[in-house]
Amino acid sequence: MRTLRERKKQHTRDALVRAALALFTTQGFDRTTVDEIVAAVEVSQRTFFRYFASKEDVALFVPRIAEEHFVECLLERPPHEHPFEAMREALKESLGTMDEAIERVVPMELYTHGYRTIEETPALFAAHLRRSAELEEHIAGIIAERERTNLATDPRPRLVVALFSGVIRVAERGWAGEEGTDLAAMRERTALYLDQVGPELIGVWRKG
Repeated sequence: MRTLRERKKQHTRDALVRAALALFTTQGFDRTTVDEIVAAVEVSQRTFFRYFASKEDVALFVPRIAEEHFVECLLERPPHEHPFEAMREALKESLGTMDEAIERVVPMELYTHGYRTIEETPALFAAHLRRSAELEEHIAGIIAERERTNLATDPRPRLVVALFSGVIRVAERGWAGEEGTDLAAMRERTALYLDQVGPELIGVWRKG
């Protein structure tokens, strides 16, 4: 059970995330200052930097919750599953239960707006891609361990993770570009796109 001090710290951190995403949504990431974020929560800049290294860090905080949730689900998948199937099922499971994890910090609508902000802001998008590359390497390590192979000499874990991540990135960008979307829409789009991996991609494309 968390102490009162720990609960207060989480409350302050989550309040900073909500205030930041709301400001990024209404006036843009670049035009929002740290001073405006801390003023909205009535804390000091020192408090902000106790939790976050930068504006980029706070903007990417909720997507990291989603990433960590996926990794946790992947670690629990049965060892007999093919790596791609294990990632697919882990994503399905994590998307099915992610609402609660995210909404403990921000409303889902604010999360989707925050994701669009990442897509539309070059500096944030670059930071997101850097983080995605780090995540892919971590997942490749998990896959290598599951399959009892050596990541240093076997390219397959990185290749299968790159394929999976590419599909998810396409699905996310399509989802972020739509208005009024929620995680149910993301689940449907992701399942549809993952179904394209197989004969639809490596078979004959041309009709006649």
